[in-house]
Amino acid sequence: MTGYRPEGFFDKAPCGLVCATPDRRILAVNRTLTEWLGIPADELIGRRFTELFSAGARIHYETHFAPLLQVNGTVAEMAMDLVKADETRLPALITLNVEAGDNGSPEVVRLAIHDARKRRSYERELLDERRRAEAERSRAQLLASTLQRSLLPPLLSPPSWLQAASHYHAASDDVGGDFYDLYPLSTDTWGFFLGDVAGKGASAAVVTSLTRYTLRAAAVMNADPVSVLHTLNSVLGQHLPGDASAFATVIVGTLRPTEHGVDVHLASGGHPPALRLDSSGTASEISTAGGQAVGMLSKPEFVATRFVLGPGDTMLLYTDGLTEARIGTGPQRYDDDYALRRFAQIHAPSSASGIIVSLRELLAELGPGVEDDVALLALGVPV
Repeated sequence: MTGYRPEGFFDKAPCGLVCATPDRRILAVNRTLTEWLGIPADELIGRRFTELFSAGARIHYETHFAPLLQVNGTVAEMAMDLVKADETRLPALITLNVEAGDNGSPEVVRLAIHDARKRRSYERELLDERRRAEAERSRAQLLASTLQRSLLPPLLSPPSWLQAASHYHAASDDVGGDFYDLYPLSTDTWGFFLGDVAGKGASAAVVTSLTRYTLRAAAVMNADPVSVLHTLNSVLGQHLPGDASAFATVIVGTLRPTEHGVDVHLASGGHPPALRLDSSGTASEISTAGGQAVGMLSKPEFVATRFVLGPGDTMLLYTDGLTEARIGTGPQRYDDDYALRRFAQIHAPSSASGIIVSLRELLAELGPGVEDDVALLALGVPV
């Protein structure tokens, strides 16, 4: 370029430039740095460049960077604060290298100083945004946990002729679609249900809430479990038409005390079969094969069964977050080979609270393999 003078580059470089002796005394300094600091060049010549650092930066340089410079001959991008003439701070990134003489001894220390005010401001903005994001995440987690608790009964309060225990295992911070309940229908009849709504998040919470309250209301009008499921199917179709994810698998039933134990009448809408742990020490599935999920078809089939739980018998209801937990790193699932039935067999006989405690230990052992929420409800007859 015509008229360009390379010797002017030092003075007008886009960064501060300093040449110093090995004992850190400044030999030359460019105009860029003097203007940043507000200190004339003749006041800087002869001073040690470390005198320009803030007290903390000076200590950090002496204890960390000076030894590195001596060993490696260069140090890149030290984050330091320089002190300006008005005593304010100038955030800077400083790179140093050493020029050796013919005998190999250091002769000149060179510094390139970059104004880091905008970078420091940007970093603060990033940090503020991160804090805001973490605060929002915490609020979202609190909202999700509060919403999840609102979808579950606060406390099971069974009658004297029934034992009841439950557990909810949340696999993530998102709102899950698993639910259960135990509630009185009359002085001698109690209702129960357990199920799993498709999906997660706010949409699943809407379906879960609608499902829970519909099941309770329908059971008051007609306690027959099959009728209750048909009512739920109609409600889901009317309130959430065209929503392909608005469906659930559910087991619903009634409990009545008898002279031989507790009469159980239940129906299933596509849900995994309940397990029965007998006082004799055996465990078996309560077959409800053929029941279809609620909310998917206009005229679904629901399967009902009736039996009596005797003293010492326990019925276990669960959602598929347990049976579909991953085992190891491959595709194998926990219940691919009926492991849950064997688990129940090992622990039979068991009280309602006893089997829930054992299952909580199992969930802990499965650890991160439990990728979906798990709801557990155990109902037993006192001995």
